[in-house]
Amino acid sequence: MFSPPLSGSSQSGRSLSASSAVGSYARRVTTVSSQHPVVARDEHNSPRLHAHTRVIESSADLLELLPRGDDALAWVRHGEGLVGWGAAARFAPSGPGRFAQAADWWRDFAANAAVTDEVRMAGTGPVAFVSMAFADQPGHSTLVVPEVVVGRRDGVTWVTEIGVGTHQRGSRTAVAMQPIRTPSTVRYAEGELSVTGYRTAVAEAVRRLRAGELRKVVLAHDLVATTPAEEGPLDSRGLLHALAGGNPNCWVFAVDGLVGATPEMLLRRRGTEVTARVLAGTVWPRAGIDEDALAASLLGSAKNQEEHRYAVESVADAIRPFCAALDVPGEATILRLRNVLHLATDITGTLTGDPSLLELTGATHPPAAVGGTPRKAAVALITELEGMDRGRYAGPVGWIDRSGNGEFGIALRCAQVNGNTARLYAGGGIMPDSDPDSEVLEARAKMIPIRDAFEQLTDLG
Repeated sequence: MFSPPLSGSSQSGRSLSASSAVGSYARRVTTVSSQHPVVARDEHNSPRLHAHTRVIESSADLLELLPRGDDALAWVRHGEGLVGWGAAARFAPSGPGRFAQAADWWRDFAANAAVTDEVRMAGTGPVAFVSMAFADQPGHSTLVVPEVVVGRRDGVTWVTEIGVGTHQRGSRTAVAMQPIRTPSTVRYAEGELSVTGYRTAVAEAVRRLRAGELRKVVLAHDLVATTPAEEGPLDSRGLLHALAGGNPNCWVFAVDGLVGATPEMLLRRRGTEVTARVLAGTVWPRAGIDEDALAASLLGSAKNQEEHRYAVESVADAIRPFCAALDVPGEATILRLRNVLHLATDITGTLTGDPSLLELTGATHPPAAVGGTPRKAAVALITELEGMDRGRYAGPVGWIDRSGNGEFGIALRCAQVNGNTARLYAGGGIMPDSDPDSEVLEARAKMIPIRDAFEQLTDLG
């Protein structure tokens, strides 16, 4: 059990010791003294996990609160969201049934936990950080219930502590803030699918599309980044800080070593409301063309508009059976990011019944924005042409609470960190009139945020 390195005092009067920061990264040791009810027990008299949520007074940057990088968990945008560390519980679903497995496990976990929630907002009480595999095979996915979660939304900051036997009266715990490790160098190498191989795959996909086998497919390739082994494993916190600073309109995330910044909200559930931000259709900066001209060209592109329409329809069709009402705007808008511009459509629905976010996501994944149209044919072609395991890249990533509320983005602009190496991913939607050389350039543009994050690490080292 860990105590969050927070400053200020809680609404209940429990003291939280002050902390100091050195440079841009905090280095703290904090002790939290608290009084909690005795841990609850189930019908077999076995200890149950207890989750206790309370308001705290803190204006600290959420990412600055992460005490170490090896188990950092995050979902943050514009200074709001959730961070966590430790693992009170884990679950690793896999295969074609991974979404149903995850939904069943989380439903049972949430029902059996003893919860004291003084805040009662979406994201309070027990929370699982979730990262699901893109493909059915092998489909290795992960749910992590942190020992400590710190959340912030609408000016309210809270902490949730989760564990067995750690909430007994008079408990006292502490956690040390480890310095963020910054590598001296980063070396890059081709991944499982080289840039040349990616271009070849795109050309073959275009041939298949023009032959009428399918209407759209989304391909990707990878890049391997390596830092000196003697300097220790990569620290996810440094990447999170760099991604947040360079991509303020994206959700920065970290779950079980997958670290990135996604601009795309696959699904958000708040009570009876479900929303999605669909992105498909892209342009990127070019010499001599200003951003407004780029936006106009994107809006006027028949290829990009058709690609976007497929993506919107795939999400709307997937969630429509769960909704009493569904609002799907007829025209896309422009989302302007540092490295690219996207066509964007925000979908809003009113749910019937009580489907959890995991159930809704299982029905939606993979949307045409990262899979293609028709879905089954597109996924089969991805497997054939890429010849690599995407892992959890382009899969749903985010969090879910005990009421089934939460937020899942699509894991884009990301890297899977493993020790001192990381796999970076990027790709794009392929249409019958796609140009392979242009698609290579688009993937390069989409790789910029995560590559820049690695370069910023070496600048600090």
